[in-house]
Amino acid sequence: MSEVNDEKVKLENIKPDKSLRILTGDRPTGRLHIGHYFGSLKSRVELQDKFETFIEVADVQALTDNFNDPDKVKRNVKQILMDELAVGLNPNKVTFLLQSMIPEIAELTVFYSNLVTIARLQRNPTVKTEIAQKKELFGESVTYGFLGYPVSQAADITAFDASYIPVGEDQLPLIEQCREIVRKFNSIYGETLREPVAVISDKSRIKGLDGNEKMGKSLGNALYLSDDLDTIKTKVMGALTDPARIKKDDPGNPDICMVYYYHKLFSSDNECKNICEECKKGARGCVACKKQLIENIDKELSPIREKRHYYEEHEKEVMDILMAGTAHARETAKETMEKVKKAMKLDY
Repeated sequence: MSEVNDEKVKLENIKPDKSLRILTGDRPTGRLHIGHYFGSLKSRVELQDKFETFIEVADVQALTDNFNDPDKVKRNVKQILMDELAVGLNPNKVTFLLQSMIPEIAELTVFYSNLVTIARLQRNPTVKTEIAQKKELFGESVTYGFLGYPVSQAADITAFDASYIPVGEDQLPLIEQCREIVRKFNSIYGETLREPVAVISDKSRIKGLDGNEKMGKSLGNALYLSDDLDTIKTKVMGALTDPARIKKDDPGNPDICMVYYYHKLFSSDNECKNICEECKKGARGCVACKKQLIENIDKELSPIREKRHYYEEHEKEVMDILMAGTAHARETAKETMEKVKKAMKLDY
């Protein structure tokens, strides 16, 4: 069914093709941060000119581990959209959609649930890791909804006949789960669904300010796209540096310094080269290094903040964009459902 048969491909290796679709999205559990920006948002802006792009606000999936706080999910729907629009995603090029308003996704989830065993879901490495991280929420009894969210994700992908799914390496098991479901469906009901291909970016995961391997909303180590200059200053000044460097003129090790790590994201190659050399010689103090980083971060994020401020003052426009995109997406999902029901002999 698919024109592309790879399991995964590097972002820089995919050829533009407006006849193929990209599906990606975010859970509305908080504002987006620079981990999202470098890990996915910048590539989404690039991909919107190369493929038909669908971006989902996954509010149903957000409820799998926020079922006890629906207000949090609802209020962050607009926050997510404002961040998406502020970085340069164009609603004339991109279809934004709200997951809960596409009932075909829920219907596909039910159909696909017959094709996956509980044991297979429990073996999914991504799910296993996330369940372990949520012990406080679930205790020893994980919910059916959370264990089965890869099935719902497969429904997201196939509802829009997506060819490419941009993900981080840690999310690859979820795409493989989807591919398995597609193969199982096609083997039983006939060639109907497309196997998606994972698109991997070299910057799919950005470390937190505290040195944690993951920058996360719940970890308190994130730099948000909407942070003002004072907030950026406070966060960067508190970022982890080389703990062995006590005095300003002590030689430092930039490889274990989070400030240098972020310089590689926000500063020029020439700046990074000078910073690295001066740090190793003890010729550059941490405070000066942090101030330069703050300036470069603000230079990159201030246009995003400015554009976001416009949408903060025009919330109705934000929701109009989402509702228009969702209506278009619903028509696409209906087409998929017609094919699925016909294959399953449910086209009464």
